[in-house]
Amino acid sequence: MSFWSDKKILVTGGAGFLGSHVVDMLKEKGAADITVPRSGSCDLRVRENCRNAVKDKDLVIHMAVKGGGIGFNLAYPGEIFFDNIMMGTQLMEEARLAGVDKFVAIGTVCCYPKFTPVPFEEDNLWNGYPEETNAPYGLAKKMMLVQSQAYRKQYGFNSIFLLPTNLYGPRDDFDPESSHVIPALVRKVVDAKEGGKDQITVWGTGNVTREFLYVEDAARGIILASEKYNSSEPVNLGSGIEISIKDLVLFIAEIAGFDGEIRWDTNKPDGQPRRCLDVSKSKLEFGFEAKTNFKDGLRETIRWYRNTVFEI
Repeated sequence: MSFWSDKKILVTGGAGFLGSHVVDMLKEKGAADITVPRSGSCDLRVRENCRNAVKDKDLVIHMAVKGGGIGFNLAYPGEIFFDNIMMGTQLMEEARLAGVDKFVAIGTVCCYPKFTPVPFEEDNLWNGYPEETNAPYGLAKKMMLVQSQAYRKQYGFNSIFLLPTNLYGPRDDFDPESSHVIPALVRKVVDAKEGGKDQITVWGTGNVTREFLYVEDAARGIILASEKYNSSEPVNLGSGIEISIKDLVLFIAEIAGFDGEIRWDTNKPDGQPRRCLDVSKSKLEFGFEAKTNFKDGLRETIRWYRNTVFEI
């Protein structure tokens, strides 16, 4: 039998960007009993809803999140902190009380300190304060790691904590109010191309670097960890490839066929100076490696956005 075939699984955030890909892969692997709560009818900030959601479940994958790009994080730091910490803390506690066999907590690269040595190693997770624009989000998510380790020590509760880097791919959030860097840039470049504009303006200097992981690779990593990893020590999920935002914009413009001017608004924040993960632990512990070529992933993301928005 498949590991998943007899499991009753709760996937919070399962209708979202990453979550929908995880749910699709679970079904491909034989999972037949998957529950995906929706925020409209199951607000996980309310403890009773968490209690009801985990009832009779064997495994919980917690991906529900309140967050976005730099602009969103600057505008709503209080909501981001409160919503994420309440969802994670209460859901894990109710899972423990309900006797759930395993809890998979999905954290974020934003948990890392602002000036973490590159590549980011899991041992450096506590050596400083996160970058200010995303600290409320990163710290709220980081508390699930503390909770996981405390619950394993006191209760023997099996939970794991994964740290995915910046994600991208089809079904991402392309709303300019809440999107992360790649969907925001894809929308800006493609809209300019389709609208016949001859210039775009991008936030920051373009000198900062990021690492990106294709969403299908991230989903596969989460499923592998769910099957094979049983420790509360944190594990990075990434591609291990670092790229500057300037080069990223040029890649997107090239693929989208945009040859207009790119202007940089240096009055806007850059965010964390560098971001790239050490991904050796995920390979060692559960055999995960990113497989998607970055430009191929960008092509798929741009194709999906064009087909969805412009119906090409």
